[in-house]
This record gives sequence, C-alpha cells and structure tokens, in this order.
Amino acid sequence: MSRLDDLAERVERLVLRHEELKRTNALLEQQLASTTGERDSLRSRLAAARARIDALLDRLPTEPAPARPASATAPAAAAVRPADPAPERAP
Repeated sequence: MSRLDDLAERVERLVLRHEELKRTNALLEQQLASTTGERDSLRSRLAAARARIDALLDRLPTEPAPARPASATAPAAAAVRPADPAPERAP
C-alpha cells in the first residue's frame, strides 16, 4: 500500500471512532440529564421531609410534663389476675 492509502485508511478509522464517541457522548448526556433530574427530585423530597420533621419538633412541648403519681400510671392491682396454672397430667 502506498502512504496515501495508509493515510486514507487511518482517516477513515478516525472518522468512525469520532462517530462512535459522538454516540457515546450523546448517551452519557442523556444519562446525566436523567440522573440530575432524579437528584433534584430527591433533594426536593428531602427538603419536604425536613420541613415536616421541623414542624413536628415545633409541636413538641418545650417544658417537661409534670410527673404523674405512680398510682395513675400503674394498672390497678384488682384488674390484674394471675394466670390459671396448667392442669397436671396423669402418668
């Protein structure tokens, strides 16, 4: 082959490689756009969740509630009945 044929072949391979890289670049740009959109959506959801948590925290009392007497929080002794013992089996 002559040097001109070699050069023509190399130019053709270069053009093919360029087209391949352009297609790859287009696919990567689409993927980037999709991922960027997903990221923005997740950021928005995160901000909304933080706002809801902040609103819930603002609703919490700032002072501790007064302590209740033990009798008010414990179940009444009469209401609690011991479980029946299991019947014994005959051998």
